[in-house]
Formats: sequence, C-alpha cells, structure tokens
Amino acid sequence: MNMNKDSKILIAGGTGFLGAHIIRKMNESDTPYVSSSLSQGVDFRVLEQTERVFKENKFDAVINCAAYVGGISWGYSKPAELFYNNILMSTYLIELAHRYNVRRFVNPISNCSYPGHINSEFREEDWWDGELHESVLTYGFVRKASWVQSWSYQKQYGMEFVNLILPNMYGPGDRFDENRSHALGALIKKIFDAHKENRPEVVVCGTGSPVREWLYVEDAADILIASVSAAPSVAPINIGVNKGISVKDLAFLIKEEVGYKGKIVFDIAKPNGAPYKTMNNTKMIKHFMGWVPPTGLREGIEKTVQWYKKNYSKK
Repeated sequence: MNMNKDSKILIAGGTGFLGAHIIRKMNESDTPYVSSSLSQGVDFRVLEQTERVFKENKFDAVINCAAYVGGISWGYSKPAELFYNNILMSTYLIELAHRYNVRRFVNPISNCSYPGHINSEFREEDWWDGELHESVLTYGFVRKASWVQSWSYQKQYGMEFVNLILPNMYGPGDRFDENRSHALGALIKKIFDAHKENRPEVVVCGTGSPVREWLYVEDAADILIASVSAAPSVAPINIGVNKGISVKDLAFLIKEEVGYKGKIVFDIAKPNGAPYKTMNNTKMIKHFMGWVPPTGLREGIEKTVQWYKKNYSKK
C-alpha cells in the first residue's frame, strides 16, 4: 500500500510492549507515524478522545496494539474489566478508522480465541468450531468480536483489514509481573529473582503440562508492519512458529539460561488454563511470501533474560 506523503500510520497503544517495538522499527526506517495511548493522554475507551486523534491527523493505516490484558489468574479475577475495556477500544478504533477514511486496519487477535477443546495444532478453518476455554473466555471473545466487526465493515464499507491471530509474545520490555504477565515473563521473573536471592525453590502454578507457542516480540512487530503493505485479508491468518513447548519444559529452559540451581515445584492446585495452543502457519507462509519468524525460542529467552538482568533494579 503506497502512502501519501502527508499520511501517517497510527500506532494505537504505542507505549505498550508490542507497540514500543513497532515504534522503534518505524523510527529506524523513517516511516511517518503517530503513537497514541493512555499514557500519552488518549483513552481509547472514550469516543471523543479517540476521535480527536483522527481529526488531527490523516492516517493511511492503523496498527492496533491497544489492549487491556493479564495472565490466567488475573483474567479470572477481572473478567468484566477485560470485556468492558477491550470491547470499547476495538469498537471505537475501527469505527473511527471508517469515519475518517483510513484505508487499512491491522488487527492482531490472540490465539486464545480458538476453541478450548482443540488439542492439536490450531488451523484457521477450525476457529469457529466450539466454545472458548473458560480461562480466556472474556478476552478471547472480545478479540473474536473485533474480527466480526472487521468482517462487517469490509462487507458494508469496503475497508481493508489484515486480521492476524498471534500466540503469546515475549521479549525485552515485557511486563514482568506474577499477576499480569503471561507464563514466560512470570517465569523469568520468578526464577531470576530466586537465583539472585538464593532461594531453594520456585513454585510454578499448575501441573506444567499445558503446551504454549511463543512469538518473539521483534518478529511480531515485523509482521504487523509488513501487514500495512501486504495484501488485505479479512479472513484470519495464524502468525507463529508452528511449535509449542510445555510450561514445565519452558520453566527448565529458563532455569538453565538463568543458571538457577534450586528446585522447580509445581502447584497442582492452581489452574492450568487451556491444555494446548500451537498454530499451523501454512497460510502465513503463503500470504507473506515465505516469511517465518526468525527468532528461535532459546535465542529469544536468552535475549529476554539478559534484558531483565540489566533492568532488574527497575523491576
């Protein structure tokens, strides 16, 4: 998609984990953009504030990184907040992109929007084949609703969308918090902190059996930026490495990278979440002309641990 010299890309949620990496890449390539987020004074849950951003700028594209998210336990405790905050943000951003004639909307969707019963790799054709797992029902449903909105706006108004289904992301700058983090970030914090404080054991929630796929945040940023000029696709496209790892194996991989000598103990009284989340990426490879995420899990964990180590005093 060719951009008018006076046009820009809106990075909604530009100060968040994913948005910050997109902005760094935009700066490196001198691509014109506007970053907007709650910490920058714009609340996407308020229509008037969101509209002001569109009134003051001419956008060719929106990359939506705005989200209100947390880990499994946090999601169980705040389902209403998850629904309310996220449904408003996605609804207003897509509606205003339509009102202000934005040609392209890049819409990342979490893979927790897949049915909870699937215990093999996720394929796009199975996306509607059952109920979501209770542990991710609220957030997964809202992200799925954003797809329905995109389908509706493409059908009625001819808007261009690229809908991408992403696994959990990780990397430098992640949220390292036992309640708000996804499993990988929470494990790095727990294990690294235990290593620094010479604690004899680290307790991990659940049995360790659930399998998850992990996408390095730099790779996610690359594919979202590429989606601004790629062919539109209102049909969802899985973005991932087509390979999962159990929480148990992930914990021991992080333990090895950190150099922790204590024990890993699994608290089986805590919830596991959905048993399996790994996505087939055949459609991605075809749509993005052979692209696959280049960062392996071990390499990505090493970079993330090193970042956390350098920023330990700030966290």
